[in-house]
Amino acid sequence: MKKIILVLGVLAIALVVFNLFHIDFSDPFQGDSYVALVGVTAGLCAVVLLALLWVAKKIQERINR
Repeated sequence: MKKIILVLGVLAIALVVFNLFHIDFSDPFQGDSYVALVGVTAGLCAVVLLALLWVAKKIQERINR
């Protein structure tokens, strides 16, 4: 499970980086820049959720011991 979480985390970070390159910072809320902002937000949400899952798994392991 840890390997899957790590792979998904790397993919989410790659998504964030990819979308950061597509943002036009002079006008970020127009056209493709807006889509890239949504992609960055989604990627960051995925990273946060995966971090929560990672911590929950660690807590579950400690409880089961």
